[in-house]
Amino acid sequence: MTRYLAGVMPKTPFPLIAAGAAFLTLAMPSPAQAELPEGVRAMIEAAMETGDAGKIRTVLALARQTNPDGAEEIDAIENGWKTQRAEAARLAREEKARKIREAGLFDLWSGEGQLGGFESSGNSNNIGLSAGLKLKRQGEDWSHSLRATADYQRSNGVTSREQFLLAYEPRYEINDELFFYGLAQYERNALQGYTGRYAVSGGVGYQVANNDDLKLSVKAGPALRLTDFEEGDDETRLAALFGFDFDWQIAERLAFTQDANMVAETGGAATVIVDSTRTTFNLVTGLDAKVSDRLRSRVTYAVDYDSKPPAGKVSTDTITRLTLVYDF
Repeated sequence: MTRYLAGVMPKTPFPLIAAGAAFLTLAMPSPAQAELPEGVRAMIEAAMETGDAGKIRTVLALARQTNPDGAEEIDAIENGWKTQRAEAARLAREEKARKIREAGLFDLWSGEGQLGGFESSGNSNNIGLSAGLKLKRQGEDWSHSLRATADYQRSNGVTSREQFLLAYEPRYEINDELFFYGLAQYERNALQGYTGRYAVSGGVGYQVANNDDLKLSVKAGPALRLTDFEEGDDETRLAALFGFDFDWQIAERLAFTQDANMVAETGGAATVIVDSTRTTFNLVTGLDAKVSDRLRSRVTYAVDYDSKPPAGKVSTDTITRLTLVYDF
């Protein structure tokens, strides 16, 4: 181009040449200002329409790698997407808070019901029916959960299993990880030798992991437990409660769950001998397979352990349940 200008305008003053060169430089887009190809822009727009943040970040990274000259425009697109996403999240939080404030006592509850059969070993070796119900209400700082399970078995006209559990647990969230909990629980299990076991507890918990695929929380606190035995004196004891709740979304339609509670009594008793100790442990491990948006099939394996069972009873009971779960 210099030769072309020199051939056409050999006598042009130097300042005019410099001004013309400057004009050409400004008119031509710099590498950082180059427009993205339509195909790349369409690919980014298609990714953003999915709403999948991971997919969007991947496409933006690939666009930068394959189109370094369009980095400035890609940055502008990403910044706009982040701003829009943050605003949408803020509006969603405000709407959620408004609904919670205006909700009535019976609003905002969700839950699941399950029905199926089980096979037991230990104190009984039978096949029976199992039913369960779980309800939860999530507020801004408080959450409330109710849980009920029932296992009932009759063999040759004789009831061989009659096990019930009812539990209520409120939680107050201090922050995203730390929470206080309360627990009131009732159990009945004639096979393990008690017609009623009542427990109240309160303490602190910590959310170790909390994302879409993995959730893990632990809790611990003091407890007071009253046990009504079929034979012998009733017991009222101070205890310590430890528990954890683990949920893992293995795949889109497959989830692993595990809940455990352990109550270790101190040995101090209000109405009975103070030198005896008792530890109970309840572990439920489950595998859920999603059948539809609301229906799941579930297999669970439960272990109930009592370190000091009544005479003629064994320490460990196990139950394998096969149930269908309906979400509502």
